Amino acid sequence: MLITTTNLPLPVFSKGKVRDIYDLGDQLLVVTTDRMSAFDVVLPNPIPDKSKVLNLLSAFWFEKTAGIIPNHVIKVIKNASDLRTYNLQTFKPSNHPFLAGRAMVVKKANRVPVECVVRGYLSGSAWAEYKQKGAIGGMPWVRGLEESQRLERPIFTPTTKAETGHDMPLNQEDLESLVGKDLARSLEEKAIAVYDFAREYALDRDIIIADTKMEFGHVDGQLILIDELLTPDSSRFWPLKSYVVGRSQQSFDKQPLRDWLEACGWNKEPPPPELPPEVIEQTAKRYREAFRLLTGKRLK
Repeated sequence: MLITTTNLPLPVFSKGKVRDIYDLGDQLLVVTTDRMSAFDVVLPNPIPDKSKVLNLLSAFWFEKTAGIIPNHVIKVIKNASDLRTYNLQTFKPSNHPFLAGRAMVVKKANRVPVECVVRGYLSGSAWAEYKQKGAIGGMPWVRGLEESQRLERPIFTPTTKAETGHDMPLNQEDLESLVGKDLARSLEEKAIAVYDFAREYALDRDIIIADTKMEFGHVDGQLILIDELLTPDSSRFWPLKSYVVGRSQQSFDKQPLRDWLEACGWNKEPPPPELPPEVIEQTAKRYREAFRLLTGKRLK
């Protein structure tokens, strides 16, 4: 079953590139779809099982990191009947079996308008910046590093959280001006702590988490993790067994799909091209394998 849109008979809170979010009063119902986005554009072809991988892997990491920082999860919907207790009047969960494994009920938080990016390896835009300017996240960096090299310590390179268009890098002064010094420090400390834990956990399961992005919010004045966490959409996953410094890496995330889009000549403006069946299948396979390696389970 491929889920590209949900249209539940509930008040819509927001609809993003991948998730449809419904308002339950002081809580939200977050439904992850199989939609795929790249370069800030939703692609015409969904990716099989992507919704379950993103939703259940996020739930897995939220549970694992709850001792580091609280998160927004109230209930992961494993069966549509899990929503019966919410007395949603016209909404009958039994009419929407696709919600199983693809949805969670979460706390309604005041979002911090920052993408909290943590990098443990030199790759992607950080590698491009380093090659050109000898800097990472606007900060001068030691010379002589190679592509995909592990950094001596994880670094925090936040960006704006743009509603439309591209996120823009934030230096320390920008971040403190936007959210204040105390919150800026807390975001960096918590994001790096979550990344450090996840990186070591994943290494024991033959996956390198090269970098990741997180989002935070406040509930009753408390800072918590929200949105998704450590998924193939929000992170760069590499297989440990094939890791070699000095080149780009094989990947469990959507980087191969992005590479195909780069190579096909698309100008990164709508409308995007149709994806070939082999690109769709290979992307789905990578997402499923990342889920299996990290959780020790196969998708049902």
